[in-house]
Amino acid sequence: MVAELITNIWIAMIALVAGFVFLIKGADFFVDGASSVAGKLKVPSMIIGLTIVAMGTSLPECAVSVTASMSGNNALAVSNAVGSNIFNLMVVCGMCALFTPLAVQMGTLKKEFPFSVICAGLLIGLGFAGMSLGHLDGVAMLVLFAVYLVRMIISATKARKAAADEEAPDTLPVWKCVLFIVGGAVAIKYGGDFVVDGASFIAAKVGMSQNLIGLTIVALGTSLPELVTSIVAAKKNEVDMAIGNVVGSNIFNILLVLGVAAAISPVAFVMENLIDIAILIVMSIVVWVFAYTNQQIRRREGVVMLLMYVAYLVYICIR
Repeated sequence: MVAELITNIWIAMIALVAGFVFLIKGADFFVDGASSVAGKLKVPSMIIGLTIVAMGTSLPECAVSVTASMSGNNALAVSNAVGSNIFNLMVVCGMCALFTPLAVQMGTLKKEFPFSVICAGLLIGLGFAGMSLGHLDGVAMLVLFAVYLVRMIISATKARKAAADEEAPDTLPVWKCVLFIVGGAVAIKYGGDFVVDGASFIAAKVGMSQNLIGLTIVALGTSLPELVTSIVAAKKNEVDMAIGNVVGSNIFNILLVLGVAAAISPVAFVMENLIDIAILIVMSIVVWVFAYTNQQIRRREGVVMLLMYVAYLVYICIR
């Protein structure tokens, strides 16, 4: 009996690791393909980060949360999305700021950043009202996401017209773009299945709650694409794409990820979810204030953000 349990745990761990590999590499290929398409269309880095790159790096959260919702692990769906947003803000932005100051455009500070905070406020309001996200809540969030996406498309269209006379950068051929996007999406889908199955089994066997697993192991694993993409962008001085990726991903995680999950199956809330969302709102405001300082996030502020995340990890582990 013990030997069988150990074997099953090892299998679950292998599935978890394999799932993360599929998620990370799948998102990597997806972003490469989608970014090349955007380059051909002459779309600015900030808009690429807020839309295509953000959507690509948010696909792991979407795959995990939707799979969790369909299998009845709704606590994992909520905690994964919220945990990923906190990780994106404090760790991804914090790590990027260690490499180079992250300049933030005033338009992002006045529009996208506040909108991400509003999305978190909407989530805690809907969750507190009935301690769940129902089908109608999910549909409403998807409608709001569609409005956001249309606004981004309009901005991209205007930017494309402004850059009509500029020479397009070197990009992947069209066939390779399609291959990367389709192949990446397939890898992300199956990676999400492996992560949820492996994490759920391990959580049950070692006595950890689904909420804690979602906030730590799964949230960190599915946020790795954002971390890698943003650090690479920051090192290449593509800071607009780095910030756009984080802000866009956080909006996608709430409106698209949880919206789809709730539309499929009602997503139950527990009090810990509401506390975590409140923490997300506070941390979002802190990063927003940091970004307003000289319109950039500097190295010392990045260190503070990383320390805040460590304190949050300690809190969720001992509560």
